[in-house]
Amino acid sequence: MWRFKPASPTAEPIWVKALLIALGLGFVALLVGLPLAAVFSEALSRGWRAYGQALADPQALSAIRLTLLVAAIAVPCNLAFGVAASWAVAKFEFTGKRLLVTLIDLPFSVSPVISGMIYVLLFGAGGALGGWLAEHDIQIVFAVPGLVIATIFVTFPFVARELIPLMEAQGTEEEEAAIMLGASGLRTFCSVTLPNIKWGLLYGVLLCNARAMGEFGAVSVVSGHIRGKTNTIPLHVEILYNEYNFTAAFAVASVLTGLAVVTLLLKSLIEFKFGDELRARQGQKA
Repeated sequence: MWRFKPASPTAEPIWVKALLIALGLGFVALLVGLPLAAVFSEALSRGWRAYGQALADPQALSAIRLTLLVAAIAVPCNLAFGVAASWAVAKFEFTGKRLLVTLIDLPFSVSPVISGMIYVLLFGAGGALGGWLAEHDIQIVFAVPGLVIATIFVTFPFVARELIPLMEAQGTEEEEAAIMLGASGLRTFCSVTLPNIKWGLLYGVLLCNARAMGEFGAVSVVSGHIRGKTNTIPLHVEILYNEYNFTAAFAVASVLTGLAVVTLLLKSLIEFKFGDELRARQGQKA
């Protein structure tokens, strides 16, 4: 008796595979490779000396330092929140769990410009807390604290959203076994949970850091565009470009582009390591 044997999903003619690969590579080259080459080409159009002078400008250095400072504050905050939120969502049942998950996804559905506007209306001179802050000589909007708060808001889902499905897939068996053997909650987390999520955690931190350094909309609203004080790299690039100082604009943009390339390479490395470890764990369970 003849039986129908479904064709393998990969059993396509060689020309179909070649066409799909060519389309994919062409799409990436057009949307990623070409702009990447244009940034460095324009940045070096007047030579290395002009490139170095653009980066050595005090305002450019201030923008670079401020970007790194904001990321250095926002990323650890989101790391702590992401681990705590994912631990609670994946390992426990409690009232309001779905609401917490919804709130974690909120920055994905709110425009960064709107989120920045909300902080201006809340902490600005005419905002709900503006009078109290002014009385106590505390400045949040148009200062570094406002940039940090806005960046934290737009980036806090990344770590949590990376860890929640990972922790849910791992289950609670290993943690329950550790607790039954007498381990405390902190010991269980450090010895069992953290090693199991380390690659996913690094992946989430990497994405969070990339977004923090490249954020434009929210920080643009709360920064006030004060040169040398509240301008991050994206804001400084915009100012230079609007002043038709294209070489300096692309030179500073190349710094952010270089950081993006490094982030992409680290992301690929983490995906490779995480994939190998995940397959090994799946093999052990099988």
